[in-house]
Amino acid sequence: MNIVDSSAWLEYFADSVNANNFKKAIEDVNNLLVPSISMYEVYKCVYKQRGMDTATTAIGVMNQAQVVDLSTTISLTAATYSLNYKLPKADSIIYATAQLHDATVWTQDADFKNLPNVKYFKKK
Repeated sequence: MNIVDSSAWLEYFADSVNANNFKKAIEDVNNLLVPSISMYEVYKCVYKQRGMDTATTAIGVMNQAQVVDLSTTISLTAATYSLNYKLPKADSIIYATAQLHDATVWTQDADFKNLPNVKYFKKK
C-alpha cells in the first residue's frame, strides 16, 4: 500500500518538476490510501491558489483511492511519532496512518527524509 504526502499531491496536480516521481503511486488507486488530513491540506492549498472548482476536482481525484479518517488510534500513534521524530502535526498523522496500514509514504517533504518506509524525492 502507498500513501502520498500532501506536498507530493500538490506537485502532481501542478504537474511540476517532481510530479512524475509520484505518478505511479497516485495512479495505482487500488493500492493507495489517503489520510483525511491530506484532503484538508490539498483542498485548502488548491482552493487558495486556484479556486474552489479546481480544489473540488482535486478532491475528486483523491477520493478515487481509499480515504482513511482520523481515528483515536491514528491520533495517539501520530502524537508518539511527533514526539519521537519531531514531526509537525499533519506529517505525524500521515506517517502514523502509513505505519498502521503497512504503507509506504511517497513525499518530497524533508521532514520524512530519514524515516523507515518512506520514498523521499528531493524537491527541485
